[in-house]
Amino acid sequence: MRSVALRSGVYADSVKLMQVSRDVAAADGVSAVLVAMATPLNLELAANMGLAPEEPTSPEQLLIAIRADDDDALAGALAAVDAALAARERSTGSAQAIPQRTIGAGLDELGGDGSALAIISVPGQYAVAEAADAIAAGRSVLVFSDGVPVEHEVALKRAAHEAGVLVMGPDCGTAIVAGVALGFANVVRPGPVGLVAASGTGAQQISCLLDMAGVGVSHVLGVGGRDLKEEVGGLATLDALAALDADEATERILLVSKPPAPSVAQAVEQFGNGLSVPVRSAVLSLETPDLTAAVEGLLTDMGLDVPVWPSRPGPAEAVVPGAVLKGLYSGGTLADETMLLAAPALGDIRSNTPLRPELDLGTDLSATGHVVIDFGDDALTVGRAHPMIDPTLRLEALANVAASGEPAVLLMDVVLGYGADPDPAGALVPALTAARAQASLPVVIALVGTEGDPQGWSRQADALAAAGAAVFASNAAATRYALDLLGASS
Repeated sequence: MRSVALRSGVYADSVKLMQVSRDVAAADGVSAVLVAMATPLNLELAANMGLAPEEPTSPEQLLIAIRADDDDALAGALAAVDAALAARERSTGSAQAIPQRTIGAGLDELGGDGSALAIISVPGQYAVAEAADAIAAGRSVLVFSDGVPVEHEVALKRAAHEAGVLVMGPDCGTAIVAGVALGFANVVRPGPVGLVAASGTGAQQISCLLDMAGVGVSHVLGVGGRDLKEEVGGLATLDALAALDADEATERILLVSKPPAPSVAQAVEQFGNGLSVPVRSAVLSLETPDLTAAVEGLLTDMGLDVPVWPSRPGPAEAVVPGAVLKGLYSGGTLADETMLLAAPALGDIRSNTPLRPELDLGTDLSATGHVVIDFGDDALTVGRAHPMIDPTLRLEALANVAASGEPAVLLMDVVLGYGADPDPAGALVPALTAARAQASLPVVIALVGTEGDPQGWSRQADALAAAGAAVFASNAAATRYALDLLGASS
């Protein structure tokens, strides 16, 4: 029995929809559930499940697709979906309380001295107006939303500069401000190093390695992945550098980014050279492809010893003749780092976020040859939770690699911390066990996190190692280990 329905005028957060799908799918007699916005990616998933809608759709509609063993199970599943969607968490017990509908109204009621930070997490088409309201009220803004046009990003950042506040984002997934973790961030100790990051997982990798070295962070200011592109010109990066330079708790600054536009990188470097606080670059490029090396360089600058980064050895595995690299990443910066490190040894690596345009995979995520996929790219998260929360697409890709028969070494990241899956190993271990049984697939994992994270670095590392994976705290170290298994070297 199956039911496929579309509802208009209904919107729910992708994380909530993922939770609804999981909860309803766990019921007896229910074999498949997809409750999601009707984006092209989710429609493709529905089609693969045999639950594609027959009528025309639009991304603003809610898709509810269920397969069950009989009429009773189907009716129960539909009722469970309705009940879950109708549930509303309220911050007050008063039925008369009416929540504020806009940032502007909320900030007016908040009043105060303008020191509050506004966090925007709404669909991209609505984020600009909300962020503009906050800037006008004298608040710095973290825009978690993606899908904001670049010209609107530029306008917001120019307005913020004139108002003396900071815009972090759009698509800012990670920040730590005065010890408060925002978005995807890890439990790290306070300390003297400030990060300016046009990268979420890059900032997490560096802050976690610093914590493991006994060095904490003052602030992590995310500026959004496009800030160092030509169109934006590093507007927020310059403001964030200036803010950290004026911060008494910050004694060193690390700038973290995917490969930037050369002209923007030059302007940012010149600006940094004029600050009173030393600035070290952890900007990825062909010449500097290693985030771990940047951390080690900073530790040396500070007169500190470089530790042995934690790892868990995998089983003894021989070089795999003719094997290819399959990188399945949730972090875009970590995927870039892997490609920059591996390409000199392996040659061309295809990707949905390639180093060169001609290597673009497009939508062919099961392509043969050396492949690195960023499952956190905007195109794969429209209407879906980020892969650090919802591993569904990555687990499907893992199963496809194992079933393809193509000899491969699998390289993955697992990112811990606030906002991430509370037990990523719990979902990944069964998939890894099945893949290794089917294809004798060597698995290498970059585990980004700290012992203080809710998931616990050692607990996750031990579980993944028990499933046959080699686990490294450093993505660069994980990549080099995978290259060794391929009989190559970086």
